[in-house]
Amino acid sequence: MKPMEIEKRSFEIIAEELGDRKPDPEYDLLIRRVIHTTADFDYFDNLAFSPHAVETMKAALLSGCDIVTDTTMAKSGINKKALARFGGEVRCFIGDEDVAAEAKARGVTRSQVSMEKAARLHKPLIFAVGNAPTALFAICDLIRAGRLEPKMVVGVPVGFVNVVEAKEELMRTAKDYIVARGRKGGSNVAAAIVNSVLYQLMEREE
Repeated sequence: MKPMEIEKRSFEIIAEELGDRKPDPEYDLLIRRVIHTTADFDYFDNLAFSPHAVETMKAALLSGCDIVTDTTMAKSGINKKALARFGGEVRCFIGDEDVAAEAKARGVTRSQVSMEKAARLHKPLIFAVGNAPTALFAICDLIRAGRLEPKMVVGVPVGFVNVVEAKEELMRTAKDYIVARGRKGGSNVAAAIVNSVLYQLMEREE
């Protein structure tokens, strides 16, 4: 089977297994994209959205927002060609020497410092966090301090330590968010969420 045929059949299987379960139409394609990426139907129930999150994210992407990720894996998974069509680019500071040096000097994680560095860009930003709960805590601290007003935060870190707490804190703090509640998530989920919205915009243009 060709790649497009495999993807088409995969989405058909997802539809068959979901049966009569149907989410809000605004979130339907995004949820199916995440299930396709993970083969995990728990995301049908786990994904949480601020009001009109997908439409908010579409507007942000159309305005040329950059996307900041917490990992190079999430960065590599986002369709950068599609994003560039709308004037945006993907940024990841986790491997920067100045970030590593500051994190070591302060005794904090590079994820925290990389979010602080992103906040100094002074331009509209979407955050896609798939690995580090400390990145979400940093985003929350920056929002409360008035140093950051993200257009959207995709908060889907995976793991056991402070992951659930970080996601719940984000939903209490951020105005606009898409969160995978609980322990599940990952960089691939963060990228899938961003790509789903990008693909919807591209289909609308065609």
